[in-house]
Amino acid sequence: MDSWIWAVRLTKTRSIASDACRGGHVRVNGIRVKPAHAVRVGDEVRLRHEGRERIVVVSRVISKRVGAAVAAECYVDKSPPPPPREETVTVAVRDRGAGRPTKRERRSIDKLLGRRAAEGRRHPAPPE
Repeated sequence: MDSWIWAVRLTKTRSIASDACRGGHVRVNGIRVKPAHAVRVGDEVRLRHEGRERIVVVSRVISKRVGAAVAAECYVDKSPPPPPREETVTVAVRDRGAGRPTKRERRSIDKLLGRRAAEGRRHPAPPE
């Protein structure tokens, strides 16, 4: 199973495919499978990977990794369309090489996230 998932380019590496199988993220005809499970033509494979579920029906069994055009012929994709880009959560990105945020930047980040100033401190303020 893991080698077929990798061969048809549903995952980038075979180790990611086998980890997905071991973690219970791969189902064949509704049943969780192990990496060594044999794939047959007509099987429905459901793979949860990178935040979405891929649903494919096996149309050809291959064991070696092939080009993207040939790999697309080995299955019929019945996955729901990916969510639009607007719905994905954006993550704050710092410029490469900018280093750690300054104290002023940390305070503005805390203010943006709605955290109090005392929550960001490592040590509590001394009692008066």
